[in-house]
This record gives sequence, C-alpha cells and structure tokens, in this order.
Amino acid sequence: MTDLAAAKETLLSELKEHSLILGEVTLASGATAQYYVDARRTLMRPAGFRAAGELIASMAHELGAEAVGGPATAAIPPACAAIAVPGGEELVAFFVRGSRKEHGLQRWVEGPVEAGVRCLVVEDTVTTGGSTATAIERVREEGLEVAGVVAVVDRLAGGSERIEAAAAAPYRALVTIDEIYPDRPDRG
Repeated sequence: MTDLAAAKETLLSELKEHSLILGEVTLASGATAQYYVDARRTLMRPAGFRAAGELIASMAHELGAEAVGGPATAAIPPACAAIAVPGGEELVAFFVRGSRKEHGLQRWVEGPVEAGVRCLVVEDTVTTGGSTATAIERVREEGLEVAGVVAVVDRLAGGSERIEAAAAAPYRALVTIDEIYPDRPDRG
C-alpha cells in the first residue's frame, strides 16, 4: 500500500507550486474571483498525477468502486491517474459528455462501463458543484451506481453540499483551498 500521507503532501505541494494563479478570473459559474486553482496544471505533471492517482485509487477501493470518472474535461486527468498507479489496475475510467452524441451509441457516459457498475465520480476542482451534480445525474441515467465523489480541490464555495445532495453518497476533497491558499483575501 502506498503512503497516502506522503501522496497528499506531494499533491498539496504541487498544487501550490503549479496550480494556484493569483489575479482576477471569471469562474465557470460566472462569478469572479481574485485567484484561480487550475488543478490540471498539477494533474498533468508526473508527481501530481501519481499523487492524485494514489489517493483516488485508494478512495475507490475503500468505497468498493470499480470505475472512476466524471465531467469530461475535469475528470479525465484524475480518472486516468487513478487507473495508472499501482493498486488502480483493476479500475476502469470513464467520462461524462457535456452533450449526448447524435451518432454512434449516443451515450452520455463514455468508457468501459455499463449499467450496474459501481463508480467513484471524480472532479478536478469544485466551486459550486454544478458540473459534478450534472455528471452524477447522467451517470445515474446510464444505470451506474454512485459509490462516492472526490474532488482534487474544493474551493469551499458551497459545492460540497450540492454534490452530497445529488450523489446521496460520501463526498471528499483531497485538498481544500484553505490548505493551498490559507491567506486568500476572501477567506471567511
């Protein structure tokens, strides 16, 4: 078993170094913020990829999930990380489309999953939780069972409550904005 405390420490260090961007930015929700956390900048580097993968694969096993995935752009790096690390070999990854294809199989959920598969929904960064909640709905429409939800980063902006209500399953963040940027100007 991997050292999960060391993996979290590595992930946090990588997020601070590569993903925290200071300056005004418009979020997916339309709100503006004085900082941004682009977790993909960490997840698409070897150390961050491995650390997140170890933590996500461990949570998938803990919850009895067979698959990991979520909203297309936000879930692909962390889902791939989870299946690429030691201990993740028996998991499969999937992603949820933003819109259903009008050709082919016309599925919302793409990947080697089918109805009845127990899955861990993953998201790189949660703010309001809207895209994650929508992905959870799509996963359920396809007949998959939601074992839990994990965010690489939670901005602590109310998304966890929305996700927990949609998932009716455990929600965890690997790291919160309080850990990445404890001195941020909007901290309550």
